[in-house]
Amino acid sequence: MTASVQAPPQRTAIVTGAGSGIGAAVATQFGALGWRVVLGGRRLDRLEQTALAVREAGGEALAHVVDVADIRSIMDFFDAAEDHFGVADVLVNNAGMNTPGPLHEVSNADVDREIATNLTGPIHMVRRALIPLLEQGKRGDLIFVSSDAARHPRPRQAVYTATKCGLEGLSRTLAMELEGTGIRTTIVRPGSTLSEYASAWDIEKIPALVEYWQSFGLQRHGGVMTAEAVARAVVLAVTTEPGVFLDVIEVQPEAPGPS
Repeated sequence: MTASVQAPPQRTAIVTGAGSGIGAAVATQFGALGWRVVLGGRRLDRLEQTALAVREAGGEALAHVVDVADIRSIMDFFDAAEDHFGVADVLVNNAGMNTPGPLHEVSNADVDREIATNLTGPIHMVRRALIPLLEQGKRGDLIFVSSDAARHPRPRQAVYTATKCGLEGLSRTLAMELEGTGIRTTIVRPGSTLSEYASAWDIEKIPALVEYWQSFGLQRHGGVMTAEAVARAVVLAVTTEPGVFLDVIEVQPEAPGPS
C-alpha cells in the first residue's frame, strides 16, 4: 500500500524583489502550493504581473510597493501585509542590487544604496517579521538569497561581496539566537542565474568584466541557471519537515556540454 503524499499546509509568505527573476519565480512556486503571497518591490506594474502568475498557479497574492532601503517603507509594507493576510510565517529576503566597478570609482550614493538594499534592508525586514512570530509563538522560515560571491569574492564587486558575506553572517547568527523557537534560517546561495540582476550594467563592459574574473579563476564557464531552478531550492528549504533545517543551499549551473 502506497502512502499518500500530503501537500504542505497553507502558509503566508513575503517575497522581496518579487517583480522579476528569482523573486517572481519563488512567489509563483509558492502560489502552486496554494499559499498566500505578499509581493514586495519598487515597481507596482511588475508586482501585479507576478501576482497574476501566483493566482493562476493556485495561490493568493497581494502586490505592495516596498523600498527595502527605507525603513518607513518596510513598516508600511508589513502593516499592509498583516492587514490583508495576517502574520507572515515565511520571509524571503531576495531584493538586491550590484554596481560593478573598482571600489574607489563607485559613487558614494551607489555604495550607500547597495548596502541599504542588500544588507541593512534585510536586517530591518527580519526584525519586523520576527516580532509577531515570537509574540505568538509561531514557527517560521527566514530565507536569505545570497550569492556565490560570498564564498568566492569577485574583484570589482567589493561592496556586493561584502553585503552578501554580511547577509550570510546574519543568517548564521540568527540560527543561534532563534534556536528552540521553531523559526528556521536558510541561506540560498545561487551562482549565475538568468534574471534582470545586471540589466543596469553597461552591456559593452560585461565581456571585459567576465574576462577579468576569469583571470582569478572565477566565472570559469558560461553556464547559467533559470530563476525557477533557484526558486526550487527556496521551496525545498521552507517545505522541509519541522525538526530539520537546511543551513546553506548552494545552487550552481553546470558547464555547457552535450545537449
